[in-house]
Amino acid sequence: MSLFKARDWWSTVVGNKEEFDQGCLCVANVDNSSNGQDKIIVGSYMGFLRIYNPHPAKPGDPVQAEELLLETQLCEPVLQVEVGKFVSGTELLHLAVLHCKKLCVYAVSGMLGNTEHGNQYQLKLMYEHNLQRTACNMTYGPFGGIKGRDLICIQSMDGMLMLFEQESYSFGRFLPGFLLPGPLTYSSRTDSFITVSSCRQVESYKYQVLAFATDASREETEQQKLGSGKRLAVDWVLNIGEQALDICVVSFNQTVSSVFVLGERNFFCLKDNGQIRFMKKLDSSPGCFLPYCSVSEGTINTLIGNHNGTLHVYQDVTLKWATQLSHIPVAVRVGNFQDLKGVIVALSDSGCLQCSYLGTDPSLFQAPKVEARAINYEEYDAEMNKLQKIIKEATKTKDVLLKSEKNEELTLSVVVLSALDSVSQAVDSEVKAEVVPSMTVKITLQSRLIPLKIKLSVCVQPPLALTHNKFILELGTTKSRTVVLAAFLKGNCPPADLEGSALASYSTPKGMPRVAQCKFRFPLKLVCFPAQPSKTATQKLTIDTNKPSVSLATLFPDFDQTEDDQPNAIGFQLLAGSRITLLASKTSQRYRLQSEQFEDIWLIAKELVHRLEEYFRKKRSKDFACTFSGPIPLQEYFEIIDHHFELRLNAGKYEQLLSERAIQFRAIERRLLARFKDKTPAPLQHLDTLLEGTYRQVIALADAAEENQANMFQAFTKVKSATQLVILLISLWQKLSADQVAILEATFLPLTQDTQELGWEESVDASVSYLLKTCLSKISKEHGLIVPNQLSIPKDTNRLKKHITLLYDRLAKGGHMSLDTDADSQQLMMLPGGCTTIQESDLEDRPTSQDSKMMFTNHRHLNQQKT
Repeated sequence: MSLFKARDWWSTVVGNKEEFDQGCLCVANVDNSSNGQDKIIVGSYMGFLRIYNPHPAKPGDPVQAEELLLETQLCEPVLQVEVGKFVSGTELLHLAVLHCKKLCVYAVSGMLGNTEHGNQYQLKLMYEHNLQRTACNMTYGPFGGIKGRDLICIQSMDGMLMLFEQESYSFGRFLPGFLLPGPLTYSSRTDSFITVSSCRQVESYKYQVLAFATDASREETEQQKLGSGKRLAVDWVLNIGEQALDICVVSFNQTVSSVFVLGERNFFCLKDNGQIRFMKKLDSSPGCFLPYCSVSEGTINTLIGNHNGTLHVYQDVTLKWATQLSHIPVAVRVGNFQDLKGVIVALSDSGCLQCSYLGTDPSLFQAPKVEARAINYEEYDAEMNKLQKIIKEATKTKDVLLKSEKNEELTLSVVVLSALDSVSQAVDSEVKAEVVPSMTVKITLQSRLIPLKIKLSVCVQPPLALTHNKFILELGTTKSRTVVLAAFLKGNCPPADLEGSALASYSTPKGMPRVAQCKFRFPLKLVCFPAQPSKTATQKLTIDTNKPSVSLATLFPDFDQTEDDQPNAIGFQLLAGSRITLLASKTSQRYRLQSEQFEDIWLIAKELVHRLEEYFRKKRSKDFACTFSGPIPLQEYFEIIDHHFELRLNAGKYEQLLSERAIQFRAIERRLLARFKDKTPAPLQHLDTLLEGTYRQVIALADAAEENQANMFQAFTKVKSATQLVILLISLWQKLSADQVAILEATFLPLTQDTQELGWEESVDASVSYLLKTCLSKISKEHGLIVPNQLSIPKDTNRLKKHITLLYDRLAKGGHMSLDTDADSQQLMMLPGGCTTIQESDLEDRPTSQDSKMMFTNHRHLNQQKT
């Protein structure tokens, strides 16, 4: 039981299964009675209007019939009710009722009754306005500084402010940049309308600016082109960063006023010019609020009703009172009833209407006496042992930990047939060849569990493709299942990798997910075929070995040539690339690779090293090694990088041009629609010709962007091939270990696909800079945390090429590429989002300074402090 609660002074349930919201409650002296007592006006979405005059004899007494002054059903749902001086020629208060398509102003009057039934009240319609647009909410006030009467402003669902000067319609204006309607209020001191837009911004519009702006229209008229009229300009804007539930203006006097905004998580108090006076973060989700002037001079109290049924009273940002309500309020007001000032009137969405005041109740609850009983320890011990057995059975690791390979529920094996398919299964291939070969892949799944549902996915690196890549298999009576598919070259460029993977996912009978994975590799003849060796080529690479050269016919029996005029030479023709020639020296232990394209050598070079290692492993030669004497062909590598980067820049330009042409196309469409909707026919002034020309430009730009995207994919594949070739040459040149090669691959191949948001150049630049700052740094004190920085596309590739060259130079000077060389680098951490790259002047021979000590933290010193 809460000690602080809302003391129920009067309450009732309005209607039966009706809905209410924020604007359905109003408290005012609507019948202009001489005693000045307020009445409660409630409207519902069912179209009912009720007026109450609460006056209980004692708190808690049931509602008397005479307390309901008026109940009537209107023609449409009631969106909002307000009381003000809405009728010309008099300063009496009248009731304004807002419907979806209508605004009605009524006079509420009462007549003295001659019988015991009491006084009789009735509604008299003074005037009404039929709205052309669907209304959302309204506000009222002495717009323009007028005295003795109130004007009404209605906001429509499409962002139009409709102003009514009592019985007549004044004008309408559209809010700029409108998307969704927000709360609306009027500030009499600044004579401005204040609302919260869908951009989460509080916006203020002067009434004079609204009055002198152009007529309400979504399109620019011819008068605006000629310079007549003014655009609707905002007075001030404040971004609050959240959607607003309600907005209210409270004035201390004629010189000071505050704008209160209730957000979803905070409520704000603003000055007249939009500056924040203060804000308060709320602990629970609010539903409604009501600011009002407090007794203390210069402070404002705020009632905030929350969705947990509590009502908080704040004095500025200080919580003064918290009380519990019997329902969740959607609207709260303060009124004066029977000389009782400051009664809190709250309304829920289901119609619970409550008048209460703040107070306390003494707690009358007394804890009952607990019956003493003897504790049976034997029974408790037996129950504890039983629960411990259940916990032990549930926490066994036999079904949680991965089982050994011998006891796997599902085994996955992949077999790639060595021979090409007699009838090619290639579909929609872009390769310009007479026949595109395909190769059959057989995937076998064996399970110890039946029945079992398996989802099988097979992945290969583009431009390779599969006839089928996803399967859903159900093992019923049989424990084995074989899936047959075919692989072929689909894209018009050589692949950067011939490896693929198969992944099967399933769930055990106990509901635990399991995954089985298997990798496989395609033969080289899937993407190339034998060809005559070429004697001339622009790109040449030489690989040295420490064993006598092996016959190429022995190494490549599947590419054996029928002619014997060149026994030490063999040619490979890529399906979507150039011709590569492999030469074996007769006198030395060297092999030469030559081609017209640098990146095309990668697949043949990798296959050569792999087959040489397999050949000498079968010969049981443990000291075989391949080496590369250098230099690394960085210039050819940089040309491939520059071509890829140029295509990325072109993609950005195409995107910008498409955006501009699309904006132009939509603008022309709007003008044409305005011309066609006009009742008075007007000439099109060649707008149709301009629309057709813009449409053709959009189509041409889209085709060019699509072609550039295809070229960029091919360029990225070439970059990956050239990068792997450079990594292979560096590993042979410096005799790197497998761990060091893995570091290079993670550095230069961080992405599986290239996008405009995160591209290959900036990712590799960040990774190379990280290596230069850590394991390849000349100064050990350069080790430390890397400050993260958001990656973005660079202006050019000069910085990246300098960093790659510097990495090559440091490896040539004996740099050891390992992230765990000493204690300093064991705790190196790269934060997500990238890292700061080093300055060009700071690449070489940077002296130790105080700045570098502050920038790169010594982790060994930190560990000593922790211990």
